[in-house]
Amino acid sequence: MKKLDLTGQRFGRLVVIEEAGRSSDGHIQWICKCDCGKTTVATSNNLRKGRIVSCGCNKKEKATRHGQWGTRIYKIWSNMIQRCTNPNAKFYNRYGGRGITVCQEWQENFQAFYDWAMANGYQEGLEIDRINNDGNYEPNNCRWVTHAENCNNMRKNKTITCNGETHTIAEWAEKTGLTYKTIAYRLRVGKTPAEILKVK
Repeated sequence: MKKLDLTGQRFGRLVVIEEAGRSSDGHIQWICKCDCGKTTVATSNNLRKGRIVSCGCNKKEKATRHGQWGTRIYKIWSNMIQRCTNPNAKFYNRYGGRGITVCQEWQENFQAFYDWAMANGYQEGLEIDRINNDGNYEPNNCRWVTHAENCNNMRKNKTITCNGETHTIAEWAEKTGLTYKTIAYRLRVGKTPAEILKVK
């Protein structure tokens, strides 16, 4: 069966530019340019069924109507979608680039994400975290955690062993009072565990 070529076709505000390989579940992905000028990645299935019709700019308009545009939780939602769908996003390679997606319900409806957040412990200062780091952003795999807890769940988090104790960078930061950045820098430049954890 001949593969369907969507190049040049329009879906809502998106025009398909070129194929972008396959998603983790085997669906063909396409790089699309939005009428607003940004690019995003979407699967054939989502495009043809109308599930994705813009880079997310249409959701901005909807958010403006329900009064959440510009709030911290809206930015969390928007950034979550961008890093999973936009190849130009800063951390796309860690998320969308390795097959991490946002569930359809959240991707298409900020209000659904907002309602879930309010019912599941969202507070100012907390961050969204995937329980299974290889899983997607969806209600059953997400929770709200502190920054330190989020760092402990990072896919490439490093551990340091000193005086018989092994902890992550975030755990050592909490234990010693040093900042996460200080410990990470000392580790990166090759200092010994004792030097890394030395408190001046």
